[in-house]
Amino acid sequence: MVKVDDLLDKIVKQVKEDSDEKKSLKKTINKTKQKNTTTKNKKTIKSENTSMDELMDNIDISIPNVGDVIEGTIIDISGNVVLLDIGPIGTGMVIGREAKSGLASDDKLEVGNKVTATVIDLDNDEGYIELSIREASYERAWDDLRAKKENEETVFVKMLDANKGGLMVEVNGVTGFLPVSQLSSKNYPRVEDGDKNKILELLKKLVNKELPVRIIDINQEEEKLIVSEKAAHSDMEREAIAGLHVGDIISGEVSGVVDFGAFVKFTPEGAEDSEESKLEGLIHISELAWQLIDDPREVIKVNDKTEAKIIGIDDTRISLSIKALQEDPWTKIAQKYKVGEIYKGKVDKINHFGAFVYLDKDIHGLAHISEFQEMYPGIKMEDKITPKESYMWKVLSIEPKEHRMGLVLMDEKKLKEEKLEEDKSKNDSSDNEKLNKEDKKNNKKEKEEDNLVKKDDK
Repeated sequence: MVKVDDLLDKIVKQVKEDSDEKKSLKKTINKTKQKNTTTKNKKTIKSENTSMDELMDNIDISIPNVGDVIEGTIIDISGNVVLLDIGPIGTGMVIGREAKSGLASDDKLEVGNKVTATVIDLDNDEGYIELSIREASYERAWDDLRAKKENEETVFVKMLDANKGGLMVEVNGVTGFLPVSQLSSKNYPRVEDGDKNKILELLKKLVNKELPVRIIDINQEEEKLIVSEKAAHSDMEREAIAGLHVGDIISGEVSGVVDFGAFVKFTPEGAEDSEESKLEGLIHISELAWQLIDDPREVIKVNDKTEAKIIGIDDTRISLSIKALQEDPWTKIAQKYKVGEIYKGKVDKINHFGAFVYLDKDIHGLAHISEFQEMYPGIKMEDKITPKESYMWKVLSIEPKEHRMGLVLMDEKKLKEEKLEEDKSKNDSSDNEKLNKEDKKNNKKEKEEDNLVKKDDK
């Protein structure tokens, strides 16, 4: 247990140290003040012959307010005190740690340097105007950042750290953030399974590298600074994209596969074959093939070489298609399938609005839930069919241009009913044919009899 006497001794010792530090600081200030006073006295003696009226006419005195930013010249640096000559209004003082590191890291405090500072107190305990170089430097930094954003200026910044959302950077001594979504296609982390830990590992490889960025969002009050590498590259990309046209066919390499499609990097025709000159386009999952695709990774892999057709250009976004280079199987569907006919097909998947069914490797149809419920009231679709199994289906509709086909399940009972209906239809057709033949025969006989009667009359 700590003794009371020991505790008192510690307190007394701490108070003494604080007192000594204050005395030392005051001694330094007084010494500097005395030095400054001597300098002022010399100036006074030298200007004795100048009339007060002339001085007042030539001097425009403007008293600053707390918070104003003013300019001064460093006239003395002593320990933790820096004195600034701020013209007719007197001498300014910077006190404490700021006197040693008040400016940006690439600046130094030296006698004779001109600096800007913010007024903190118009008359401190020592009778000086107290100033803050750090605060003025901070304001200058934000002013410069706003100017850079307005002018869309590109700056090179060092990547300081990485997290799962992006990279930490520093511009003008202000900490900013570069989101993953704002990385250029060259540095964007393509992770097939979207694993955030894998993305983080790729982002860490960019730490300590310098990248060109543009400021896209700034808010001094919230100390928010967002930068974009993608925006810095946009001008170069637009220039390269200007030579592309919808309908062009490109050859490239798959740079990434995600849930919604695949990215392909390619070199525009006529451009130098280098990493810097490459562009990147997206093949949406719906443009990978004519078949339905649940997972792009099943049909395409990273580093695959492929050809694709440009089907869209929107600013710096290039849309590509592989299936546009393949023949549309729906153009010949009339030669394969007829409305009202029954065909065998495999269930691909079942969802809340029905089942997708492939009649062959290219042609699929939808067995809508409403048609199913009408055909099989009170029965769940999942109780009648299973994905990846084959069943018999009746074609209800075909729309080649929209790539749509309507189907309905035909179980054994429905197939028998369909067969009976078909047989009945055939029998009816046969009976009708017989009746037609008899009618024709009777009509012919009647005609012949009429002709005989006419002859007899003559």
